[in-house]
Amino acid sequence: MSETASISSGIASRYATAVFGLAKEAKKLPEVEGDLTALTEALDSSAEFRNLISSPVYSRSEQSKSVSAIAAKMGLGTIMANTLGLMASNRRLFVLRHLIAAMRNLIADERGEVTAEVTSAKKLTKAQETKIAASLKSAIGKDVNIQSTVDEAIIGGLVVKVGSRMIDSSIASKLSNLQNAMKEVG
Repeated sequence: MSETASISSGIASRYATAVFGLAKEAKKLPEVEGDLTALTEALDSSAEFRNLISSPVYSRSEQSKSVSAIAAKMGLGTIMANTLGLMASNRRLFVLRHLIAAMRNLIADERGEVTAEVTSAKKLTKAQETKIAASLKSAIGKDVNIQSTVDEAIIGGLVVKVGSRMIDSSIASKLSNLQNAMKEVG
């Protein structure tokens, strides 16, 4: 992990721990979880939102006003709206994706679940996700939430990450291993 990613994860982890504690105490974990989903969708669909949280061009007050308006428009709960405002005033919005991931992990831990990041060459069907979750549950012993992404570069197969473990059965990985083996022979 790069130093920048490590710093971002550390900052996000502290915010996530605080937000999780507040949400749990107020019995608002489902509301916060819904807000996390809405924020993820906003980040995925809006280049302007991604630019707002990552660009140093915007001042603290511009970010704070913008994030407050976005939170109101999205109908975010008080906890997440206030957290975004605090992050904007502290110039920490750039860790929002890390915060979302850390919060999802904390919520999953609270439920006794684990999140598996599954990367495939094509979008997985619901049946495929269910089958993968069942296989992982039998191996891990906990309920598994599948967070799937598509990366056509892996050509086929899957890359599954659960915690610190990774299973790479992608065709791209197998081709790379074959290429390395052929270099050793010649």
